Amino acid sequence: MICVESTIAIVRFARTIEGDNVWSHDRDLKRFPCPVQCIGHSSSVPITVSVLGSGSRGNATFVRTECVRLLIDAGLSRKELATRLQTIGEDPDGIDAVLITHEHTDHAGGLNILLKELPVDAFLTAGTLAAVQTEPFELNRSKVITIEPGVAFKIGDVEILPFKVPHDAAQPVAFSINCGGMKITQLTDIGYMPDDVAHQLRGSHVLILESNHDLEMLRVGPYPWNLKQRLMGRYGHLSNTAVSRFIREKYDGKAEHVLLAHLSSKNNHPEIAIQEAKRALRDRGFSPATLAVTSQDEPTVPLRL
Repeated sequence: MICVESTIAIVRFARTIEGDNVWSHDRDLKRFPCPVQCIGHSSSVPITVSVLGSGSRGNATFVRTECVRLLIDAGLSRKELATRLQTIGEDPDGIDAVLITHEHTDHAGGLNILLKELPVDAFLTAGTLAAVQTEPFELNRSKVITIEPGVAFKIGDVEILPFKVPHDAAQPVAFSINCGGMKITQLTDIGYMPDDVAHQLRGSHVLILESNHDLEMLRVGPYPWNLKQRLMGRYGHLSNTAVSRFIREKYDGKAEHVLLAHLSSKNNHPEIAIQEAKRALRDRGFSPATLAVTSQDEPTVPLRL
């Protein structure tokens, strides 16, 4: 590993809100805990990944590198987030930055309190910011930074690419995170899998992928018809069938870990989702050994990369 002395993380092409100040140029963020800007990955300090919770009652994924501690989404309460971080052996206040995919409550409902209680930086698209900021944020040395789909930016030793996805939100994105040659991609809340989105998943070492519902369970389930139509629509959520189609037609088979996420508690079952994905992996000649499901109620066992 080659390290260059630095105490800054450069966020490119970002618009930052801090109090009454707004910037539209490169901005140095000086609060990250790493005393160096790292180039390359140190095997002595593994990257940690844990899905703290995934589902309609709240979503958050934790990623820790040598230099920064990230959340993808803030859909859990402050108390629940702290509890789950402690469960995986992490500091309950140990968050430097939050990446918000879209404004729905199960993904952004805990953002306000995080900005108020912790000195974190929140990264979200302008459309998501406009939708989620119904009143001014209370910032405790926090910053809110707008990002553009398709434009990569850096936080500490991590490069992050937000890419647009089809979902019924203002300006939704998913995120790929790259650090030291390792790629972590999380893709949930997506109605279907366009070619350009499938391309963004290629080369992922960890792939966190929505497998929201079983089509037959949804059709005969308790939801009203208009909600069923929304979930099955092109701006809704990805079904088990759509996941297996992606695996058979577009998946590159490179991921060391595939985590099925955002499973419906009423219209899916972990074993159904796992078995359908396993069949698709076997049909492609890929090993299903790396496949697992996330939970709404507890964090996944941390992956060490």
